[in-house]
Amino acid sequence: MTVTVTPFGTRLREAMDSRGPLCVGIDPHAALLASWGLGDDVAGLETFSRTVVEALAEEVAVFKPQAAFFERFGSRGIAVLERTVADARAAGALVVMDAKRGDIGSTMAAYAETFLSPSSPLFSDALTVTPYLGYGSLAPAVELARASGAGLFVLALTSNPEGAEVQRAVREDGRSIGATMLAHLAAENAGAAPMGSFGAVVGATLGDLSSFDLDINGPLLAPGIGAQGATAADLPAVFGAAVRNVVPNVSRGVLKHGPDAAALRASAAGFAEEIRKAVSA
Repeated sequence: MTVTVTPFGTRLREAMDSRGPLCVGIDPHAALLASWGLGDDVAGLETFSRTVVEALAEEVAVFKPQAAFFERFGSRGIAVLERTVADARAAGALVVMDAKRGDIGSTMAAYAETFLSPSSPLFSDALTVTPYLGYGSLAPAVELARASGAGLFVLALTSNPEGAEVQRAVREDGRSIGATMLAHLAAENAGAAPMGSFGAVVGATLGDLSSFDLDINGPLLAPGIGAQGATAADLPAVFGAAVRNVVPNVSRGVLKHGPDAAALRASAAGFAEEIRKAVSA
């Protein structure tokens, strides 16, 4: 019997419409653990992650755990990440694993199996990937994401200043690398409804992006709201007609209010409402 899986894009659209289009990062870096009064150790990592999930998993549409902050503690940190992903998904939130994996051939396939195979303890609803070994190098991840109902977020126009030297470099055909990645994603999402499962990472701090075609019929993961300086009010000017598919990520702006669960919820709700008003205006 063939089992039909609901594509990530469909599930994301439903979550954004019902819970608001907010993605909260789970970034347990040392300074944040300290500000919560926690040790920079596995016990602190576990308390931090459990508190965030318990406070917000029934409220927000998406969590984005940063894998590196768990991996730095070795196998015990990975075990915490596995529980964080499982608990968040069990409570109804979608999980985008921010691991930014990218390689070729069997290695890319192994990365895909780690995060996009339903049998993996790290199975996530979507994975961030880097395409700068060539977009075609992502084929194993694209294929497994389609089969498992998961999604990808491809680094296209990132908010870090260094990204421009690669992403805005111009090819022989006159199109920039970033624009090329967006075009590949639009092709992946062609015909999908209500939204495709293959998204781009596009920084909310980048200002006017009208020279890029952001209408890829897929989600646009937008870091930069809050501590990095962008606001919800900036989103329409940055993303134009594609703003309805933007998934703004807030990390420190919400997490700094912990460990108080009520304060975390209030902060997330405030950001979600600001974003909802901005993208529906």
